[in-house]
Amino acid sequence: MSVVVDTMFPPDLVDRGGAGTPLLSVRGLVKYFGGKRGALFHKPAVRAVDGIDFDVIKGETLGIVGESGCGKSTTARLIMHIIAPDAGEILFDGEAVGSNELDLTAFRKQTQMIFQDSYASLNPRLTVEDTVAFGPRVHGLSRKAAVARAHDLLEQVGLDPVRFAGRYPHEISGGQRQRVNIARGLALEPRLLILDEAVSALDKSVEAQVLNLLLDLKDKFGLTYIFISHDLNVVRFMSDRVMVMYLGKVAEVGPSEAIFNRPGHPYTQALLASMPSMDPDHRTEEAPIAGDPPNPINPPSGCRFHTRCKMAATLCTHSEPALHPASSDHLVACHLANPDSGHPRLKPA
Repeated sequence: MSVVVDTMFPPDLVDRGGAGTPLLSVRGLVKYFGGKRGALFHKPAVRAVDGIDFDVIKGETLGIVGESGCGKSTTARLIMHIIAPDAGEILFDGEAVGSNELDLTAFRKQTQMIFQDSYASLNPRLTVEDTVAFGPRVHGLSRKAAVARAHDLLEQVGLDPVRFAGRYPHEISGGQRQRVNIARGLALEPRLLILDEAVSALDKSVEAQVLNLLLDLKDKFGLTYIFISHDLNVVRFMSDRVMVMYLGKVAEVGPSEAIFNRPGHPYTQALLASMPSMDPDHRTEEAPIAGDPPNPINPPSGCRFHTRCKMAATLCTHSEPALHPASSDHLVACHLANPDSGHPRLKPA
């Protein structure tokens, strides 16, 4: 069945530029949780996201990886304004999100998010049909047109509307529920989809089907993805570029091939070394990284990874490294990536 193309929503944004230009730009994004100061007490804040910068290029998939608590999901929710940032700027195709030029209603027509828990993401009192049609109805489409679009999108994600449109979330499987969430995300004709651990709760065979579906939909609808996952093999399969986060900071960002084959940051190297291998000749003999991440309430000074890094020097304990180009499109936040940093391991023997 062909895709229903209609003019249900007049375009709020004009494409400013073409391929290779940023669709989303994030600058100085900050979010602290908690933190109170009184006459007799001081409760410090959790520094969940602590001043990060990155771009998402039109038509690409940007993968975001890192240990639990590094700020991946918080970053996604800040972009969507599910939670309000404390500081920073988010630009969508050159316009500031939340400004007079691009209010949140217009932005959320262009950007949608798919969550990890497929069941909790759905209203148990709405049928599959009503779930997918809900967004278009809220934004002014007639019920008949919204239902027609819902049925078309259910077919696009591999669910027969005759069989599934009238079912409730508890009557379908986890993989089918996630397909419903994807259809709902596409209902407003977005340009950017944020997928936050969207396949991590699925059985591996179902996961593979959903990943292939996401790739097909990306090509069919001309989408841009932010793909958040703890599964490095899945990120490698899906992503054009990868951003590595550690304790609320960007540790490294670059093309997927460069990140996986030539990682520049010691933390990225440790993450990749932790990937399980089926080859008995490449067994993990030593833990690639030791200890737990530091407390985000009181993160280490200097490089935040220095407390766990085998390459750490005195410089790393007091001087925070900036993102430095390892190549034209590969940035690494490590003193070892900067020949002028003064790190002792860079000195000639």
